[in-house]
Amino acid sequence: MPKRLSGSPGKAEWGEILFTEVTRSTRTDFENLFEQPGGPKYCWCMAWRDLENREHVGNDERKRAMMALIAADTPVGIVAQAGGKTIGWCSMAPRETYRKLSPQQDDTETGIWSIVCFYVPRALRSRGLATALLDAAIDHAFAKGARTIEAYPVDQASPSYRFMGFRDMFVARGFHEIGMAGSRRHVMRLER
Repeated sequence: MPKRLSGSPGKAEWGEILFTEVTRSTRTDFENLFEQPGGPKYCWCMAWRDLENREHVGNDERKRAMMALIAADTPVGIVAQAGGKTIGWCSMAPRETYRKLSPQQDDTETGIWSIVCFYVPRALRSRGLATALLDAAIDHAFAKGARTIEAYPVDQASPSYRFMGFRDMFVARGFHEIGMAGSRRHVMRLER
């Protein structure tokens, strides 16, 4: 990382997109995306990460917890940038950095990275950016040593968990289903 993608994913006219791992030196880009109007500053992408008293933790505490992960060099995800602006996010990291993601999860397995969240500002949705983020996340995880990438997407008609991506997007990239996590989330894998 960083990885560049020229051209336009899907229907978008992005020009060149730069995908960058969120680290201590790039965390400002991540912060700016989440703090913009409509951004997910209520969550700070801590929904699937360990957080004590998660039901009673405020936005500022969630942000502090995420910033502590970044400061500790814990992988948390990648951002997409175009035209000097941060335009998207994908939460992907070694599975052990998240809390349990599915009932059938075998914690003795190693080399698994999980993709758990996408964020694209509303004005930029339906233009192929989530797909471009997925492609960059796959490349990034394998480059970092993942042997398997696991994801938990939903069907297009799902009323919830849509931030985890849509099943068809993963199927198109060769992911296969290994089970369900609850009634909506498909557990899908891509092996190297």
